[in-house]
Amino acid sequence: MIEIKNVHKSFGDKVILEDISGVMETGKCNLIIGASGSGKTVLTKCMVGLFTPDSGEIFYDGHNMLEMDREERTSLRQQIGMLFQGSALFDSMTVEQNIIFTLDMFSNMSSKDKKKRVNEVLEKVELSGSNNKFPSEISGGMKKRVGIARAIVLNPKYLFCDEPNSGLDPQTSLVIDKLIKSITAEYNITTIVVTHDMNSVMEIGDNIIYLYKGKKEWEGSKDDIIYSKNEKLNDFIFASEFLQGAKAVRMLEAEGKIDKVTDIGKIIDEKDN
Repeated sequence: MIEIKNVHKSFGDKVILEDISGVMETGKCNLIIGASGSGKTVLTKCMVGLFTPDSGEIFYDGHNMLEMDREERTSLRQQIGMLFQGSALFDSMTVEQNIIFTLDMFSNMSSKDKKKRVNEVLEKVELSGSNNKFPSEISGGMKKRVGIARAIVLNPKYLFCDEPNSGLDPQTSLVIDKLIKSITAEYNITTIVVTHDMNSVMEIGDNIIYLYKGKKEWEGSKDDIIYSKNEKLNDFIFASEFLQGAKAVRMLEAEGKIDKVTDIGKIIDEKDN
């Protein structure tokens, strides 16, 4: 579990984060969402120690990261897996070499054990046999899966994913979402996902924090979003007319004013007409 308490962060006179608090639960996909410039990236960088908050506290399983010495922080970072927005693979290295790079940096495993571990995580992300391929030889979705394999190769307790579906088609995005969710549940990881993808919000959003202009505007689950009356959140999530109509239908269904909907699109079309 990661808990943030009253985190503030400014750069000069510009306030980026103002009194942000929240709990990232273990075994769940915890999403941080918000428009560009809302503070998502800065909050995440504070959580992993790349930025130091001006004030506030950040606890990893009850231990305040901001009070840790250098050795304790190094130990903590070895428990954190990172999936970067662009996958951040080394073009000159094979898939296997990209994953082993992390093991070389943070483990004392033998070469044999390293290769065994690489094969295990490649199997987990359904890329068995891709060891000797270069990033230029695989698709965007496969690169993301290699990125996930590298992020989990050290069996992390915490997994940070920065825009995991950026640049992917909707179908591949669903595959990545399901993979992140299954890994989170199977290994009981505390997973934090920064995303603009509303499909991800509705697919894997066990716990969601919505930031608006540097403040926490709303917090809840993917189920809570459907029935939320927060106008800022609704304007962000349900930006299109179709989604606004879908939300309206679900609200009516929840209030018992209509029977269970089997064809939302048809009802929305009738509503618009």
